[in-house]
Amino acid sequence: MTLRYGGLSKPTSRRLLRLGSVSFLNAKPLIYGLERERDIDLSLDVPANLLEGLRDRRFDVALLPVIDYQRMAGLRILTSGGIGCDGPTLTVRIFSPCPIQDITTLACDTDSHTSAVLARLILAHRYNLRPEFVPLDRTHENPGAAMLLIGDKVVCEEPAGVPHQLDLGGAWKEWTGLPFVFAAWMAQSDVELGDLPARLHRASREGLEHVDELIERHAVPRGWPAQVAHRYLTRYLRFDIGAPQLEAIRLFHELAAREGIIQWPARALEVQSQGLSNG
Repeated sequence: MTLRYGGLSKPTSRRLLRLGSVSFLNAKPLIYGLERERDIDLSLDVPANLLEGLRDRRFDVALLPVIDYQRMAGLRILTSGGIGCDGPTLTVRIFSPCPIQDITTLACDTDSHTSAVLARLILAHRYNLRPEFVPLDRTHENPGAAMLLIGDKVVCEEPAGVPHQLDLGGAWKEWTGLPFVFAAWMAQSDVELGDLPARLHRASREGLEHVDELIERHAVPRGWPAQVAHRYLTRYLRFDIGAPQLEAIRLFHELAAREGIIQWPARALEVQSQGLSNG
């Protein structure tokens, strides 16, 4: 078979592996160098399209919000890497004009699948609140609404004059004592991945070894102060998926099911680690 990459043709016995990832800064360490792998086709898209890409088999592996594991049958989680935290996140925060315990409406980014569910759980269980959730683009209809903001906009477009904030990663850690995982590599259970899980793990290690390069290429052009981006990628975020992270994902799914956000009971995790699968 011959693959075409960058205008060059190269014979190869490997089949083309199709990966889907978000384009956010927090994913850059996980996909470091993968665009140069000639047997990997890397696509960047919004989270909702990544789930559909797996369902339609346009992707072999995708970096999915962890709540989406419960929204499609037949998935398995790879321990090759993910986007998580072990305390405050910096970039997943509620901004509110009123004290958190007085929130009645929360405006959310419609692409923030996992973060929106996490907000529901924290507000319900820690504040006994079940506010109305509305799309972020309808805040003009709800001028007093609190906002759940995620990603680059939290740092580069932080709302001015909003006196009350809640970092959801920090709130989860205080509540459960566990880390949190926002997204992880996933694949359909019947897809043969070969050595791809190990290659994804290696990419994340190399990405963290080249964090200054990633900041120069992807953070500074988006308006991130370099020092803030460095702290974000090296101190706030965690990219490993180990036993504590899997425990946190299971608890997150169980709490979401008990709250009626996903079906009860939550589907048990199917996990693949370095090419070996286990339930």
